[in-house]
Amino acid sequence: MPVTKTANASSRSTRAGHGQPSDARGKKNTLPLAAATQVDAVESVAVDRVDAGFLESLVGYNVRRASLSLVGVFMECMVRFDLKIVEFSVLSLVGGNPGITSRQLCQQLDMLPPNMVGMIDALSARGLLERRPHPRDGRATGLYLTVQGRELLDAAEPELKSSEQSAVSHLSAAEQIQLLQLLQKLYR
Repeated sequence: MPVTKTANASSRSTRAGHGQPSDARGKKNTLPLAAATQVDAVESVAVDRVDAGFLESLVGYNVRRASLSLVGVFMECMVRFDLKIVEFSVLSLVGGNPGITSRQLCQQLDMLPPNMVGMIDALSARGLLERRPHPRDGRATGLYLTVQGRELLDAAEPELKSSEQSAVSHLSAAEQIQLLQLLQKLYR
């Protein structure tokens, strides 16, 4: 890798009789003269190839990079359905678990209850979800997809699955299964 070194000239002056560099305001530098001279010499290096070796050895870094790639696929796919990731997740969980409570959704999606209430209200206002009394807990309500919510989910799920499948098609079927298993081990 070619390296370009540049030394910047010191703009510091030496105070008379003290041999210590001072800054533009005349404040005395507390570094010894040799150290102050080394600080003033700044080295510039041109990087031709980024070394991310340490970061790439971290699981979290790799998971985040993979997530960013797949989130882009998801967002592009869901534009026509006007759904965000968490909204789709709520609809999918309600569709697969009719009568699920908001508390159960919070646990599954690791969300705070106030955020979930707002999301449920918004999806209900769009005509996608409805609340019904819980059969065993008089304080809770169960969540259900409306006909419109079911139609939206039935159209969105296969499209998302297909888009995601295309994004990971360079992995074999066995690698895809193994990847899912390993990722799920991290959060279960």
